[in-house]
Amino acid sequence: MERELALELVRVTETAALASAQWLGRGKKNEADDAATTAMQSMFQSIQCDGTVVIGEGEMDEAPMLYIGEKVGNGHGPEVDIAVDPLEGTSIVAKGHPNAMAVIAIGDKGTLLHAPDMYMEKLVVGPEAAGHVRLDDPIETSIETVAKMMNKRVRDVTVMIQERPRHESLIERIRKKGARVQLFGDGDVSACLATATTGTGVDLFVGTGGAAEGVISAAAVKALAGDMQARLAPRNQAETERCKKMGIEDPNAPLQLNELVQGDDAIFAATGVSTGELLNGVRLLGDDIAETDSIVMRAKTRTVRSVNARHHLQHKPSFLPRIEPAGDE
Repeated sequence: MERELALELVRVTETAALASAQWLGRGKKNEADDAATTAMQSMFQSIQCDGTVVIGEGEMDEAPMLYIGEKVGNGHGPEVDIAVDPLEGTSIVAKGHPNAMAVIAIGDKGTLLHAPDMYMEKLVVGPEAAGHVRLDDPIETSIETVAKMMNKRVRDVTVMIQERPRHESLIERIRKKGARVQLFGDGDVSACLATATTGTGVDLFVGTGGAAEGVISAAAVKALAGDMQARLAPRNQAETERCKKMGIEDPNAPLQLNELVQGDDAIFAATGVSTGELLNGVRLLGDDIAETDSIVMRAKTRTVRSVNARHHLQHKPSFLPRIEPAGDE
């Protein structure tokens, strides 16, 4: 892939973030998601690539835009697989909570796992413990391994896990082992990113969440020299058959990082919608000016760029929605 594509992708995530941020705290998650999806799909048409959405908003009959199999880009340039989550954290935006982002991952054609829309078991560590943990190890063993590789006491290891009933037993075992638990509500990608980023204080991510978010996260983890392992978690025979239809013969087999994202190159880009641990959200400065914070990573060179941008919204494309104050209606 051409390196110029990395910064082009930031334009796409910026546009999605600006669109969805208009709905921050308004209690309308569907409207926020629609705004992000419309903006991202529209901006993609100017990007120099011949892209196919392999992870998106759903099947063609479920999603009008950014559906699995949709062609995006201007049709010229490299052939790439594209995984998108125009708004990671629709409920986060509706409630005005932190850590909502617009995210994209791309890889050369045929390199991103075509993950069905289902649950996925995940384990993520940063560079220090990369290559030393296994998804099939008991959580107690993983905690001991991470502590050893990071030269920490077990009591100082922090495990990131989503606050869900399905994780209650796992959370209890982590605490019984003596490690610290950091719970999050929504936003798998943000949590995985924090785990693989040195200096955040998060040492291990475990739990079951969305498969699509897992593949997108894998691109970022690869660029950050971390490690990620996963396993699809079909809940019924229909989901098992769907895996096989997408070329995954054994859905119960553990997936290594190089199976989630093949090859040595992938690009990940994200723009904050609401302020979180890694990115500031969209800031509306008045006079129709907004600021965004983004991050873009390339696995091949392990380059990580932070991009701060100021946008004059009156000069942005017409597909960016405007919300007038209620008193002006």
